[in-house]
Order: sequence, then C-alpha cells, then structure tokens
Amino acid sequence: MSIQPYCGYTPMTSYYEATENNRSPCRILQGSEIADVCIIGAGYTGLSSALHLANRGYKVIVLEAESVAFGASGRNGGHVGIGQRADQAELESQYGHETSSLLWDMGLEAVDTVKNLISTHNIDCDLKYGDMHFAHKSKLCEDMKKEVEFLAGRYNFHDFEYIPQERLHEAIGSNGFYGAIWDKASCHLHPLNYALGLADAAINAGVKIYEHSRVISYSCSPLVIRTPNGQITASEMILACNGYIEKLEPRINGYIMPINNFVIATEPLSDEVAQSIIPKDTSMADSRFVINYWKLSGDNRLIFGGGENYRRKFPRDIKGFVGKYMRQIYPQLANTQIDYGWGGTLAITMNRLPHFGRIQDNIWYLQGYSGHGVPTATFAGKLVAEAISGKLERFDIMSNLSTRRFPGGTLLRWPGMVSAMLYYSLRDRF
Repeated sequence: MSIQPYCGYTPMTSYYEATENNRSPCRILQGSEIADVCIIGAGYTGLSSALHLANRGYKVIVLEAESVAFGASGRNGGHVGIGQRADQAELESQYGHETSSLLWDMGLEAVDTVKNLISTHNIDCDLKYGDMHFAHKSKLCEDMKKEVEFLAGRYNFHDFEYIPQERLHEAIGSNGFYGAIWDKASCHLHPLNYALGLADAAINAGVKIYEHSRVISYSCSPLVIRTPNGQITASEMILACNGYIEKLEPRINGYIMPINNFVIATEPLSDEVAQSIIPKDTSMADSRFVINYWKLSGDNRLIFGGGENYRRKFPRDIKGFVGKYMRQIYPQLANTQIDYGWGGTLAITMNRLPHFGRIQDNIWYLQGYSGHGVPTATFAGKLVAEAISGKLERFDIMSNLSTRRFPGGTLLRWPGMVSAMLYYSLRDRF
C-alpha cells in the first residue's frame, strides 16, 4: 500500500522556492527506530505538532514522503487569518454561543501562535500585518457591516473596520468592489520560509525529520510505521497528510476533498505601483466562493492566487490561467510580466471546518483546513500536543464538530464537487 500525490505533479519553481532560506539537511529513514510519537507529514501540522511535543519532552520522529513543506504548506498564499472559514454568526446558529465562543478564542490564538513562533524562533519569513476582505457584489456590504457590528457587540472585538465604497481608494487600487472589511488582527508571510523555520526549530528541539521516506503501511498492535527502507515503532502516531492521505488511511479519506489551487508572482513592481494597488500592504481576498487572494511579497511582487481544479493534473499554462483573474482586478497590470506560476494541493471539508479526531486511542488525525491552513494547521499541532500529554478538552471540542463524509465517498465526490463548483461559479457572476 502506498500514498500517492493527488495531483500529477510537474516540476515547477515557485517564487517561494526561488527565495527560500537555507534548508536544514534531512536524511532518508534507514533501518529501525523507536519514538514516543511518529508523525506522518512535514507540513505545518506535522512540524508544529513535532515542535510542541518536543518542547513537552517527547521523542518525536517525522516521516515525509517528499521534502519539508512539499505540499500546500510551501505553496499557499501566505495569509494568516483569524477565525474559522465560517463566519461567527453562522457558527453560533449551528453550535450555540458557548462552543462558538471557544472556537473564536482558538481562532485568535491560532494567529497569535504563528506570530509567537516566528518571534520566539527568529523565523525570517517576510511577516506583515493586516488583511482586507472585499465585497464583489453590492448586496454583500450589508452583511459585512453586520459582521463588524456583531463581533464588536457580541465578542468585544474591535479589530475589524468596515470600509465603504467611497473610501475604498484608501485600501485598493481597483474599481471592482463595493465595500471591504479591514482586518487589523491578521497577518501574512512567506509560507515556505515559515515552514522551514518551524522545521529548524523542531530539529533544534531534538526532533528527527526524515525526508523521501514515504509511509507504505502501518500496523496497530504494536504501532509500527513502515517505509521502503525502514520502520518506526511508536507509542502514538499523528496523521498529518491532509490532501495527500489517499489510500494510506481510507477511514478518514472520505471526509476531505483534495483540490488544486494556483498562484502566480509578477516581476518586482516599483514602489509607486505597489503602493497604488495595495496602499496598506495588507493581504487581500474577495468574497467569491472560489476566492481570489493576493498580497505583496517582501520584494514588491504581486503574489496572486485564483482559480482551482479538481483533476489530477495542473493546467499547462498556470501563468495564463491565473493571470486573467489578476487582470480583472488590476487591469493596469495588463503588461506586467509574470515571473512564476505554480500550484498546490489542499483539502476541503463539507462544512469548511477542520476535521480532527482519533482512529483509535493512539492514532490521531488532523486535516481539511479548507484554505485556512497557515494558522489552523499550526494551531492544530499545538492542540494535538496538548491532547497527547493528557489535556483533551480543546481537542475534543474540535473533533466533535459535525463534519460529514462527502456523498458517494471517494469515488463520487469528484463529479459532485465539480457540479457544486459550477453552481457557485455561476452565483459569483450574478
């Protein structure tokens, strides 16, 4: 049994790879080793879990099929947003105020966890502050105003500011939007360098990370995790594979849908142009179901994500595929050169909330971040470290969220998802 990448990965250099910090050398697992906890996957979930567990005194080994942050952790837009993918009022209607309030607190803590890890471990990852969320339809502005008022009144949260259309020139150099929420609590960063910093911190804390050590199977009694060239005997195991879980663990695969998302990076922009398109140097996103999201890099490139697919292959021309979305928002960049185009695979859930749980007492899984992975996956590692050390309360809150399997299981989720996305893409237009 083997775990195969969801997408037909074609070698391509992302902007993040071209500007990555030095990597710590990692080896291939050879022979047999023993650990307190074995973690499968070296993305944010696995690296954060490893670091937090090592800081609690656990002997931790991480097994990665490719290289550190090979998947979505090294390829995403780099947005670090507060809250969950569902808005707070919606969560209250589903789960009640008490549970929703705890989810809100954990969402705030997730962003703070990212900031604190960067500060504590001196991670060089172009950290910047603030996020803008734009309404692409006028009828959505009232909802934005209500959200700002709801969070201020219900949660005493005042870091959201509604920006009306007549003030949007203060926030963005585009005429395609009707209002916005300025989120002053969120931030954005270079996602690959953030992940590499977590890996360095984990290694310094005593964690062993083995790359190119694909897990092919595991047995439960005793817990033995096997790769082509070795095996780990462990007391606990964490499945941190997200969109790459596939056949390794069919019991949880049906709760997520792997999808491909695509990003481009322009040539460096002049300070004048950069200031004109993103005046406050925040990250940005629109209100479409299949969202566009963008920000400026540390060297003034526009990093723009847009479009997705549900096939095993990436588009042949990612620059052209994503570039059209960028030019719809910024027609003034029509002649701007696009230097990089790349893609990555993430996992979504039916309700867009993360899917946490246990297969048995000592096998933990954390997956399905639905495009909110930088803060949520980082926090997931902190949460599962708490749980393994005996403090289960907060992990149980997350694991009790009502995540459903995709209808039709792993075989029929694809056509179902494509049909749904076609429906929502039409809704975005009208």
